[in-house]
Formats: sequence, C-alpha cells, structure tokens
Amino acid sequence: MNLYQEVSKLKAKFESLQRSQRHLLGEDLGPLNVKELQQLERQLESALAQARQRKTQIMLEQMEELRKKERHLGDINKQLKSKLEAEGAAFRAIQGPWEAEGVIAGHAFNVHPSHSNAIEAEPILQIGYHPFFPAEASMQRNTNGENNNNNNNNFMHGWVL
Repeated sequence: MNLYQEVSKLKAKFESLQRSQRHLLGEDLGPLNVKELQQLERQLESALAQARQRKTQIMLEQMEELRKKERHLGDINKQLKSKLEAEGAAFRAIQGPWEAEGVIAGHAFNVHPSHSNAIEAEPILQIGYHPFFPAEASMQRNTNGENNNNNNNNFMHGWVL
C-alpha cells in the first residue's frame, strides 16, 4: 500500500468520524433514514446510561467521604464535650462563690442570660457590641450631665471613651 492510499483512507475515516460526531450532537440529521436514526438513538441512550451510571458512582463516593467526615467530626465533638464537662466541673466550683456575692470589688456586673449555664448549653455565637460600664461610672455620667457635654467628640457612644 502506498502513502497516497493511506492518506485517502485516513481522510475518509476522519470525515466519517466528523459526520458521526455531528449526528451525535443532533446536527445534519436530514439525510439519515429511520433505521440510522434508531441506531443513533440507541447509541445516545447507551452513552447517556453510562454517563448517568458514572455520575451516580461519583455521587455515592462523595456521600461516603462526607459520611466519614461526619463521623470524624462527631468523634471530635464528643471528645470536646467530655473535655468541656471535665473542665466545667472545676469552673462551677469556682463560679459558685462569685455568683453568691453578685458584686466584685464594689462593681456590679450583669451576666447575659445565655451565659448563666454556659457549660451545660451548646455554644452560641453572639455578634454585636455590648459595652461594659461599671454601675458607678454609669451613675456618675447620668448625674453629672457629662453624657452629652464632654463626649461630643465620640463617634459612637461606648467605642471611644
């Protein structure tokens, strides 16, 4: 076989593959008869079934990985809870006398309701600005009238004192 015949065969094969690709893409279907269209339909259904099977396989693998990760995070969560409970017992022993007094070194303080039993509760994320003013400082500010006069240069009350 000479080089010319080989090039001709490769060229014909290339054109045939291009035509098949166009047919699979739904292009140039006009010259096809019913039998060829049915064959094309079977090819497409087979390809679609394979694609769906592969997609399902990938999704099942991803679900298994996520289950493993969930179990791992659950184990870590259990370890952290047991550690928190162990350290919480010591904290509650120290916390008791402080709660009984309610005032520390002459300064009153408020405990946010969600923090009263922080050891037993699930963690709660609280976002926002909550200024801490000792009770005496708040009283002086209100009685002296300094609230508006001396703090005019404060952009936002509580942020710049």
